[in-house]
Amino acid sequence: MLSLLFLLLWTWTSSALIRVPLSRVPSIRTQLRAEGLLQAFLKDHSPDIFNRRFAQCFPPGTQSLKLGRSSEKIYNFMDAQYFGEISLGTPAQNFSVIFDTGSSDLWVPSSYCVSQACGTAHSKHALHRRFKAFESKTFHHDGRTFGIHYGSGHLLGVMGRDTLKIGDLTALNQEFGESVYEPGATFVTAKFDGVLGLGYASLAEILGNPVFDNMLAQKIVEEPIFSFYLTRKTSTSNPDGELLLGGKDEALFSGPINWLPVTAKGYWQIKMDSVAVQGVSSFCPRGCQAIVDTGTSLIAGPTNDILSLQQLIGATPTSIGEFLIDCARLSSLPHVTFILGGTEYTLTSEQYVRKETFGNKELCFSGFQAADIVSPEGPLWILGDVFLTEYYSIFDKGQDRVGFARAKHAIE
Repeated sequence: MLSLLFLLLWTWTSSALIRVPLSRVPSIRTQLRAEGLLQAFLKDHSPDIFNRRFAQCFPPGTQSLKLGRSSEKIYNFMDAQYFGEISLGTPAQNFSVIFDTGSSDLWVPSSYCVSQACGTAHSKHALHRRFKAFESKTFHHDGRTFGIHYGSGHLLGVMGRDTLKIGDLTALNQEFGESVYEPGATFVTAKFDGVLGLGYASLAEILGNPVFDNMLAQKIVEEPIFSFYLTRKTSTSNPDGELLLGGKDEALFSGPINWLPVTAKGYWQIKMDSVAVQGVSSFCPRGCQAIVDTGTSLIAGPTNDILSLQQLIGATPTSIGEFLIDCARLSSLPHVTFILGGTEYTLTSEQYVRKETFGNKELCFSGFQAADIVSPEGPLWILGDVFLTEYYSIFDKGQDRVGFARAKHAIE
């Protein structure tokens, strides 16, 4: 009996439920627009131009250079907003990372990085923290190189293994990438240092276990589940969101959880029944595929569908492919409903419109964006933070499913 009690106590103390506070910052797209640089950036950083310019720099056979892989990732960085803190090495070196369900790699800038994006103490840009392998007693050099093509930015780096800490949770021998070359203004503008991917291993460019897989293998989380709670952009709450590793928090959502099976283990990909505007089924009436992506703030879909949707909500295009809405008309705009597993998830105009202020003027942008992402199952939609702010999301690696429930937000 005593040994059983000891075993139960050891099991309980050796795994943990870890809360990771998330901070929200203006997206790269918002920052570039405020500086008057967005139009030039989008012209110079389209995926086809970057492919021609930098493809030869990457190791042969780099998976992410294949058609369809980079077109989704361009939205990750242009519109990523929520990030949190991790540490690598012994003693710990701290980094801010995007916790991204739309990718599977962990990378941070290297102390050997030669790009402007890594910053220097004398540069006018914010200094990105850089990993110093030579200062870590637990670092293991790998020797292999990797390349990641993000559409709006590319990475070239080397692989290594070291101790990863997230809150009070410690994962040993975590594979990660040290980026040594980051061309493009995306990473210069970014407020975060790196990315921690939470997708499936098949999506990874860096060989070895992705972070959450490594945690499961080392049995350091209570359940094979992680969940996201994102606050509204007008919220004054602190923190701006939360990633819960090892479970879910029922205090943060209401009503039942609607579980949807993962249909392809790369992204967190699920089947979407249809998309309705003001109660009328308008898009993918016979069902389509969607990915649940915490790394982008937008909801994206096939170009033809999104252009029709923009018309239905009264959005007008700008010269750089964004869509503006008259802020005075928000109360009269239709609801947009996503039907998933037979359950309706409705967004009002206040929820799918992004408001940005320039000087004393407020602009309203559509939260929908065109993105033609190729997959064997057909074109993909992206359910980004515009959707995930309203619905608490649970990612169950044990049963390969995604759960949604209505998020509880403070009355504002």
